[in-house]
Amino acid sequence: MSGRTTSTGAGGTDGADGATDRARKAAAGLAELRGFGNEHSSEAVPGALPDGRNSPQRAPLGLYAEQLSGTAFTEPRARNRRSWLYRIRPSAAHPAYTRIDNGSLRGAPFTETVPDPNRLRWDPLPDPAPGTDFLAGLWTLGGNGDTAQRVGMAIHLYAADAPMSDRVFGDADGELLIVPQQGGLLLRTEFGLLAAAPGEVALIPRGVRFRVEPLDAVVKGYVCENYGRPFELPELGPIGANGLANARDFRAPVAAFEDTAGPVTVVHKFCGNLWAAELGHSPLDVVAWHGNHLPYVYDLRRFNVIGSISYDHPDPSIFTVLTSPSDTPGLAGVDFVVFAPRWLVGEDTFRPPYFHRNVMSEYMGLVEGAYDAKRAGEGGFVPGGGSLHNMMSAHGPDRATYERASTAELRPQKVDDGLAFMFETRWPVTATAQAAGAGHLQRDYDRVWQGLERHFPA
Repeated sequence: MSGRTTSTGAGGTDGADGATDRARKAAAGLAELRGFGNEHSSEAVPGALPDGRNSPQRAPLGLYAEQLSGTAFTEPRARNRRSWLYRIRPSAAHPAYTRIDNGSLRGAPFTETVPDPNRLRWDPLPDPAPGTDFLAGLWTLGGNGDTAQRVGMAIHLYAADAPMSDRVFGDADGELLIVPQQGGLLLRTEFGLLAAAPGEVALIPRGVRFRVEPLDAVVKGYVCENYGRPFELPELGPIGANGLANARDFRAPVAAFEDTAGPVTVVHKFCGNLWAAELGHSPLDVVAWHGNHLPYVYDLRRFNVIGSISYDHPDPSIFTVLTSPSDTPGLAGVDFVVFAPRWLVGEDTFRPPYFHRNVMSEYMGLVEGAYDAKRAGEGGFVPGGGSLHNMMSAHGPDRATYERASTAELRPQKVDDGLAFMFETRWPVTATAQAAGAGHLQRDYDRVWQGLERHFPA
């Protein structure tokens, strides 16, 4: 679907159910472009894209030409991210921003608490208060680095039950990797519309403005805010030319614009704080665009899992979907890793993830089902929950999993009863005060390793 759109729920009076129904209709049958990192182009009105140049003396159809740069002008061509937008009004036409309350959103540096070497695990985020939209429902668990230095990352969760009526959000601090866990999302962006359901992820680049509208009564999920270099597909090395996340499976929007009058609040995240400016029109007014700095949706079930067909469990790096490289080759600012459905066939092999101490820090979340190294159930690792194992914190399968896996008959086994993921980062993750003192923090997480008995000498 391309062309003129109207804002679902903006100024509406028919309540959350009506807004959700309209969002579902907008999400149905969306046309999309394919390919990660491609030079895409799209126009909602024929002739809106200039021919042969980016910034003609007068842009077609009376539009304004504007470049959105996600990297410095002089970064290598292979990593340079920028898009040209042809819009009804330029982004520069806004009044001064003023500070607004951050709510439960926090930014780096994280100094409310000290980094904690203990293993931590949280139950799912509680349901939102009625009328909570995606932005108001963001709750920061922790992170590292410094937003002003463009280094590090933050981990957020969200819970919402209302659309972002009459306001849009843009993040100058980093790109946002959104992982829906409960309920789908309609994302209205400057580039057009995308829909993301549980089992999919949405990537919103740094600076791109967007509005979120729930496709279900209550929506929940996770967000990785990447302050560092933009996410890219990992190098494949000895794997060869194919495998892991295939570029062709990433879905990008086609151009669609809002040409609406009326008050709209632009919320701008800058150096960890929220700022707002009031406009008399929608800033989602891009009629045409071209470039490679644009949002995507990716279905995690399309991940081409590479694994062992002889013995031993491979390192979890083999499950990397996206990576944000650092200045040290192979040492990521943040990796996004998925534990997708796969076969296990290793001979004489302990098949769940092994006991481990890691120089990297790991935050793990669960979209659905169970994770094969941690059993679900009351007080366990359940969908919507998450665990944090900071660098060199010893972790691994719980006692019940160890006892089962170390004595199981080793037939070929399909792991398809869960979908887990991990945000892995080179730096320790410092929890926010609200996360360290949360009522849904599991105070007895260490118990899962109690009872691992001595078997030596066998």
